[in-house]
Amino acid sequence: MIQNCYFITGTDTGVGKTFVSAALLARAGQQGYRTAAFKPVAAGAENTPDGWRNDDALTLLGAINQPMSYGMVNPVCLKAATAPHLAAAEEGIELSVNGLVEKYSSLNNLEADFTLVEGAGGWRVPLNARETLADFARQLGCPVILVVAMRLGCINHALLTAEAIVADGLEIAGWVANSPEREPMVRYSQTVAALKSRLPSPLLGEIPFQPEGDFTLAAAHLRLPQGLERRNDYG
Repeated sequence: MIQNCYFITGTDTGVGKTFVSAALLARAGQQGYRTAAFKPVAAGAENTPDGWRNDDALTLLGAINQPMSYGMVNPVCLKAATAPHLAAAEEGIELSVNGLVEKYSSLNNLEADFTLVEGAGGWRVPLNARETLADFARQLGCPVILVVAMRLGCINHALLTAEAIVADGLEIAGWVANSPEREPMVRYSQTVAALKSRLPSPLLGEIPFQPEGDFTLAAAHLRLPQGLERRNDYG
């Protein structure tokens, strides 16, 4: 089992999962952890001299401090920016939990002691007609970190997502209040307080809007999950 692995999900798409993931990885690196990342499926890519690349996966690749190839971070890179099961069908690719778990197993050889696995969209994003990314998370068994976009409606979205995670038998290690929009949320502090009193996990940090999109600056607003083990000695 990969040490100190966490699955990152969000209340919806576009809530800042990748930005928060990169900030957490930066924070862990600052505290001496060897970091790795895995985005099993990414939808929406550009053709580059190195092949098809997804911006979110490239951000994760730039945030880790252990050597990983693009293909290790993002083994399934789909061209169309749409739901993964639709993009995969257009390319004749069959997604499955077992296939993604097999690709995830390649991380066992890494000398990393803090690994983030970032999902796509929200908790129940389909992989195929029967399976979702939640099934993949359940197979991994990693604690979950929930990213909440601080905007109108987020209380309902966060509570429903948390209920689904717990119902699937997984622990929520913490949640992050992220502000992805320039205009501050009306009644922000009251909303954070409402979420803190209702979500079954600690608040790991509040990230204000970052106009430059610098995840290393956002890292200062975060703390790592409780119970994180000390880094391994790999000799």
